[in-house]
Amino acid sequence: MKKLLLTALCCLIAVFLFAQTPAKTIVIEGMVTDSATSKPLGYVTVAIIDAATQKPIKSTLTKDDGTFELKGLSPKPYQLSLIYVGYKSRVISVAGSGDFHSGPVLLAPSNSHLKEVAVTALKPLMKQEVDRLSYDVQADPESKAITALDMMRKVPLISVDASDEIKLRGSGSYKILLNGKESALMARNPSDILKAMPASNIVKIEVITSPPARYEAEGLAGIINIITIKNGAQGYNGSVNSNYNTVNGYRFNLNSTVKQGKLGLNIFAGYQKRPEMANPFDNATTFTQSKTSLYQFGDRVNGNRINFASAELSYELDTLNLITGMVGFFGNKGTQGADQYTQLFDAANMPTTFYSAISNGDANGNGGDVSINYQLGFKNNKNQLLTASYKYSNNNNNQFNDVVTTQPGQANYRQYNNSGAKEYTTQLDYIHPLKVLTFEAGGKMILRNNFSNFSNDTLSSAGYHTNPKQTNNFIYHQNVYALYNSYTLKFTQWVFKGGLRFERTNIDADFTQSAGGVFSQFYTNVVPSVSAQRTLSNVSSITFGFTQRIQRPNINQLNPFVNQANPLYITVGNPNLRPAVNNNFELGYGTSRKGSVNLSASYSFANNTIEQVSSVNGNITTQTFANIGKKKQLGLDANINYPITKNLNVNVNAEVLHIWLEGAYNGQLYKNKGFQGHMFTYMGYKFDKGYRVGLNIDFDSRYVLLQGIDNYWLGGGANVSKDIFKGKGNIGVAVRNPFKRFIRLDFLTRTNDFETMANNYMLFRMAGINFSYKFGKLNSEIKKNQRGINNDDASGGGRN
Repeated sequence: MKKLLLTALCCLIAVFLFAQTPAKTIVIEGMVTDSATSKPLGYVTVAIIDAATQKPIKSTLTKDDGTFELKGLSPKPYQLSLIYVGYKSRVISVAGSGDFHSGPVLLAPSNSHLKEVAVTALKPLMKQEVDRLSYDVQADPESKAITALDMMRKVPLISVDASDEIKLRGSGSYKILLNGKESALMARNPSDILKAMPASNIVKIEVITSPPARYEAEGLAGIINIITIKNGAQGYNGSVNSNYNTVNGYRFNLNSTVKQGKLGLNIFAGYQKRPEMANPFDNATTFTQSKTSLYQFGDRVNGNRINFASAELSYELDTLNLITGMVGFFGNKGTQGADQYTQLFDAANMPTTFYSAISNGDANGNGGDVSINYQLGFKNNKNQLLTASYKYSNNNNNQFNDVVTTQPGQANYRQYNNSGAKEYTTQLDYIHPLKVLTFEAGGKMILRNNFSNFSNDTLSSAGYHTNPKQTNNFIYHQNVYALYNSYTLKFTQWVFKGGLRFERTNIDADFTQSAGGVFSQFYTNVVPSVSAQRTLSNVSSITFGFTQRIQRPNINQLNPFVNQANPLYITVGNPNLRPAVNNNFELGYGTSRKGSVNLSASYSFANNTIEQVSSVNGNITTQTFANIGKKKQLGLDANINYPITKNLNVNVNAEVLHIWLEGAYNGQLYKNKGFQGHMFTYMGYKFDKGYRVGLNIDFDSRYVLLQGIDNYWLGGGANVSKDIFKGKGNIGVAVRNPFKRFIRLDFLTRTNDFETMANNYMLFRMAGINFSYKFGKLNSEIKKNQRGINNDDASGGGRN
C-alpha cells in the first residue's frame, strides 16, 4: 500500500513539475513600409491565421514606425495577413518552427483607390514634431526640376539671400548636417554644394530649433539636417541628374544604392563647373575727421570647379549587431581676381590721387571624412541600443593673391595663406525605451587641430622678399569633452523631452613667429533643453521649446591672416574670440487638415555675441570680429502649403523679425534696431500627361547690423517640367529674374569716424535646363545605425 501511494505521489509530482514547465512559444515580428516611398506605415492591421484551419488566432496594429510584434504563439504553420486601406493586402506564409522576422514588408497602393486619394487629399509637405519641423522634399513635385539650394527657400524658418547665403531665423550662426552628421562637403561653403546637388536626391530637410541634449550646443539659431535618399534591398537602384544654367554652369550627379544579402552600399557623387564671370562693384568712403573721401570701382572675377563623393557601407552581422561606415571627399579649385581703380578726394572734394590695383589668384580646397559605427541591440527590447562611433575629418584651404598696383609708395606684393583643420571624434550613445519613457545618455570627445600659415612677399629691386611683419604660423587646438542625459515622455496627447548637456572646452593657441604669442583658456557650459508637444487632433498640434545654444568662433573668424587683396579694405580674424550663449524660447502650431499650416513665435537673447566690426586708420578700413554684441530677437514665422484644387498648389514661406543690437567697440557705443524678414511664394500647376509649371516670387529685406544695414532684394522665376520614360525620367527648363542681368546689393557701414556705402553687382538673370532619370529595382531598405557622430558645435554661416 505504501509503495502504491509513493508511486502515485511521484506521478503527481511529475505531472505537477511538467505542468510548471512553460510550453515553447514563438514570436512573429516585422515592419511594414510603403513600396513607392519606402516610408513606414502606421496602424496597418496585422492578423495571424492558422494555416491548417484558416481561423484567425491573433491580431494587432503596426506602430507609428511601421513595426509590429506578436508573442505567445504556438510553434506551427501560420499565415501572416497585412491589411491597410488604400493598399493591396499581402499574405505571407510562416513556417512556425521558430521566431519569424519578416524584415521590411512592402505594401503597394491599390489602383482602385489611387484616384480617390488624389481627389480627397494631397500628401502634407510639413510635419511638426516635439523639437523640429520636417519638410518632405520627395512629396514636393518641383523637387525633380530644381537644386537643393532652391528647395531651401521653401523650408520654414530658412531663407536664402541674393548672394545665396543660407539663414536660419535671420541668423548665420547655425549648423548644417548631412544625414545627421557633420560632413566635409558642407564645411567650406554649403551653398556651393547645395547648388551642385539636385533636390530629387533629398528625402527631407529637418529644422531643429530646440535641439535635444545629444546634439552639440553650438549654433545660436539651431540645426539644419539634410537627409538624402538611401533606399536599398536585394538588388540596386539609382538616379542620374544633369543640369546647365547660364550663371552656375553645368553639373552632373549620380546616386546609387546596392544591397546583396547583409551588405548594403550607397554612393553619391557630383561635379560642377562654374565659369569665370565678372561682377562690377564700387564703394565710397567719407572720413569724418579729415573730411577726405575715396571712391573705388572695378570688376571682380571668379569661377570654380567642385567635385565630391561619399560612400556609406552597412553590414548586418545578425539581427542585433550592425556595423556601418562612411568615407567621403570633396575638392574645390577656384580662381579669383579684380581690376579696381581708386580716386582720393581732399576736404574740398577735389580729386588728388588716382591709381589702379590688379589682383589675380586662386582659392583651392580639399577635405574628407572617414567614420565607423558599431550598433548593439538587445534581445529583450529591439529599440534598446548601444552605439560606439569614431570619425576623422580634415580640410585644407590654400589662398593666393598677386597684386600689381600703381599706388604711390606701395610696392607690388603677393599673399599666401595655407590653412586647414583636422578633427578626431569618439562618441558613445545609449538609448533605453520603456513603456512611456525613453532614456538617453552618452559621452563625446572632439580633438581639433587648426592651423594657418601665411606670408606676404613684397617686390623690390632685388625681386620678391618675405615681409617678416606680415608672416606667421598660427596653431589652434580646441578639445571638447561632453556628457549628456535626456528623457522623453510619450503619452496619448502629450510628448515631453528634456535634458542637460555638460561641455568642457580647452583651447591652446600659438603664434610661432610672435613674442608672447601663446595663450590658453578653458570654459565650461551646462546647457539645458526642454520641449513639449500637445496633440490637438490627428492632424494638428502645438509645441513649446526652450534651449540654450553656444556660438563658438570658427577658424575663419579666429584666423589672424590679414587679407590685403584690397589694401584700403582689409580683413583679419581675431584669435581672442570667446563663445557666446543664446537663450531661445519658441511656441509653434501646426496642422495638416488640408495641405499644411505651420506657425511659430520665438524670442531669444544673448550677450557677448560675435559681431563683425570695422575701424579706420588713416584711409585704411579694417574689418574683424569681436565679442561685443548684446542681441535680442522677437520673431514670427509662417509656412503654408495649400491645395487650391487637386492640380493647383500654393506655398508661402514668410518670416518677420524685430532685432535689438547693442555693443561697444574702440570706445564707441553702437545701437541699432529694426524689422527684417523674408517671403518666398510658389504656385505650381499639374497638367495631364506629366506636365507641370511653377511660378515663384522671393523677397529678402535689409538686415539689421551693429554698424549699419545691408541690402534687400526682390526676384522671381518660372519653371516647366515633363515626366518622361513612364515616370522614370524628367526634363525641365527654368528661368529666374528675366528682367535684370545684374542686381545691386548695397551695404552701409556707419561709425563716428567714417561712413562707407559699398555696392556689389551680382549676376541675376538665369536660364537653365535639367534632366534626371531613375533606374533599378529594390525590395527593402538598407539598415542604418540610429546614432552616430554629428559635430555641430562650430560657428557656421555668415551673411554676405
